[in-house]
Amino acid sequence: MPVVQYDSKASVAGKLLVVDDNPIVQRAVYFSLRDAGYQVLMAGDVSDAMKIIRREQPDLVLVDLSFPLDTGNINGPLQDGFFIIDWIHRTPEVKKSPIIIISSTPPAEYRERADAAGVRACFQKPLDKEKLLASVQAILGQPKMASPA
Repeated sequence: MPVVQYDSKASVAGKLLVVDDNPIVQRAVYFSLRDAGYQVLMAGDVSDAMKIIRREQPDLVLVDLSFPLDTGNINGPLQDGFFIIDWIHRTPEVKKSPIIIISSTPPAEYRERADAAGVRACFQKPLDKEKLLASVQAILGQPKMASPA
C-alpha cells in the first residue's frame, strides 16, 4: 500500500510528491514543505511513486536517485530515480510536472543526465531546507515566502 500523507491544514500552494526510501529524509522534507503550505505526498519506492503520480498528478516531484534492489524485478530495467523521471516524461497526465532530484550522490556525477532529462534542480543530502523551499517556490512560480520557524 502506498504511503500517502495529507495535511488538512495545507493551503493551495501546491501538491508535491517526495520519493525517497529513507524515512528520515521523507519526514524532514515533509515537515519543511507542509509548514510552508504545501500538500505533501510521500512514496518510499518506485512502484508506489508511479501509482501516486498517476492518481494524484502532483505539481512537482522530488525524487531520490538510489533505491534498494527490487527482487521482483531482477531481469527488468534498473528502477532508480532516472527510471521514475523517464516514466513521468512518458505519462501524459504528468509529463510536464517539474522534477527536483534530492540525492546523496554529488550532482556533478549526474548533472549532464539530469539536464538532458529536464530536471529543474538538484540537491545533495543532507538538504539545505531553505534552499530547497526557495527552489520549489521558484519552480512553481510563487513569491518567496519566509521559511517557517
